[in-house]
Amino acid sequence: MTKEFNVPPVVFPTGNGISVGYVNQRRAPMAPFQPARPPSSSSAIPFLSFDIGSAASSSGTFGGTISASVASGSASFEDEEPLLDELGIHPDQIWHKTKSILNPFRVNPMAYKDSDLSGPIFLYLSFCLFQLLAGKIQFGVILGWIVVSSIFLYIVFNMLAGRNGNLDLHTCTSVVGYSMLPVVILSAMSIFIPQGSNVIRYAIAGVFVFWAARACTNLMVALADGGEEHRGLIAYACFLIYTSFSLLVIF
Repeated sequence: MTKEFNVPPVVFPTGNGISVGYVNQRRAPMAPFQPARPPSSSSAIPFLSFDIGSAASSSGTFGGTISASVASGSASFEDEEPLLDELGIHPDQIWHKTKSILNPFRVNPMAYKDSDLSGPIFLYLSFCLFQLLAGKIQFGVILGWIVVSSIFLYIVFNMLAGRNGNLDLHTCTSVVGYSMLPVVILSAMSIFIPQGSNVIRYAIAGVFVFWAARACTNLMVALADGGEEHRGLIAYACFLIYTSFSLLVIF
């Protein structure tokens, strides 16, 4: 026997006093939100409403200004010096000084009146590169020895010359650096010399050390006043300097 129950309809109150019937009754659809439109203008597209004539005149003004600035910039670039000259690097001067060292018996001291460090830095890097090819990483050692050698020779020469000494540290460093060319050549040759032939290596190293010491001595005596009477002591100091560099190559 089944029983039937009568369920009354569910009523939800609304704000406007209208009652909604059953639960499954849908709410009336609402219109989508529409923003307020701007006031009507003469142009249908707002961002195109500008004066074409004024834009053309302004673009002509900017074009003339840009072309004038480009022309003045190109003229200023033509008047500028080359980049190497601005950095103080003169390849012709470096080559002339390096070629002068190749003749140990006739070094031209006039080429070293204008001292520079570009050539010595190039020879230093070459020396380090040849040592690296020989399996020796000595960048810091070589740089430290060059600095110490330059200061040592500068102090020795000025102590010997006394008040007449007019050799500055920049010129001394430049002379020591350019006179390293024989040691650089020795380092390049040592790559192809067998390691077992020590007598040959010592003999070749002695020749190149004598070459470098003689070139450095001639330049030091010619560039500074009062150096002729102390040539022997200066030559001994130069011999010690380049012997120490040759030991890096031999061992």
